[in-house]
Amino acid sequence: MSSGSIPTVYVQWETFLHWLLDRTEGFPKRLRFTLTSRIDNRALDVFERLVEARYSRDKINLLSAINRDLEILRLLLRIAHDRRALDHRAFDHATVQIDTTGRMIGGWLRQQRQRSNTR
Repeated sequence: MSSGSIPTVYVQWETFLHWLLDRTEGFPKRLRFTLTSRIDNRALDVFERLVEARYSRDKINLLSAINRDLEILRLLLRIAHDRRALDHRAFDHATVQIDTTGRMIGGWLRQQRQRSNTR
């Protein structure tokens, strides 16, 4: 990843984050202070950890944490879907975006592991 350009995973996640925040803003009031805040905070945590991973020497632990956050976010969104706060189309879109990000993080993680093995 070159330090001068914005990594693709940042752009992809930021675009998804805007979309997701627009969706959770419309969740029913009964879910707003429980599920909505957990989803929003977890998605924002992913974004923060992406930035941390870019500049950290310990990328492997941060990238692993992002993968865990993505899995938790996927489960929270499934609950939102089950509670009818997310329709089928929105849920499908969210899972595709999370999977795409997960693949990007997985590639970055493999790259970092290979680098650490050659040192």
